[in-house]
Amino acid sequence: MDYPEETQIRRKAEEVAKVFSRTKEFQELMTLYRCAIMEIETKLNVLNEEFSLQYDRNPFESIETRLKSPTSIVEKMMIHGVDINVENMEGEIFDIAGIRVVCSFKEDIYRLADLLVQQDDVLLLARKDYIENPKPNGYRSFHIIVDIPIFLSEGKKHMKVEVQFRTIAMDFWASVDHKLKYKKELKHPDEVVARLKKCADSLAEMDDEMEAIRQSLDLDRT
Repeated sequence: MDYPEETQIRRKAEEVAKVFSRTKEFQELMTLYRCAIMEIETKLNVLNEEFSLQYDRNPFESIETRLKSPTSIVEKMMIHGVDINVENMEGEIFDIAGIRVVCSFKEDIYRLADLLVQQDDVLLLARKDYIENPKPNGYRSFHIIVDIPIFLSEGKKHMKVEVQFRTIAMDFWASVDHKLKYKKELKHPDEVVARLKKCADSLAEMDDEMEAIRQSLDLDRT
């Protein structure tokens, strides 16, 4: 549910974003973020192909990319209490460029993330493991912020990209939770939160069981 203060900030951010997003500096920076996303996406697809050759299966099911909306960017800068400009946009907000990688198994999440950050031109800046340490509402995912160089006609530019890794079950839960958050009128919000948490825990148990089944099948092949 939205609170009055949050709604007020959102409306102000929408007004500021209409002007800010039209500036040349903003549009140029967003282009750089799009290029950074393409760089990381290519690396992940290459790893996917290599993994499929070595292990006869793919480490992930799908990749989704997104750029944070101008309103969300401005809103986050307002919450951080910084001036609205491209310097603060780049220096304070690290999840403007985002990639979501959906894997079948938890083990593949950690393996794929390790392979990505071990590459010479990828620098790990931050790591948040919400799988081992879920959020109180039950949210599970593995997040990393990486620095990636992009090569332009005038030289090299380093950009930040957030990569989120989830299993299919984690992604399903997060998608439903996100949709329910935008329901304006919930008769029993506390009950809904508790039920969602219970669902998250049940899906986590399912992930563990699916992992165990996969491991047992791999042992049978050896």
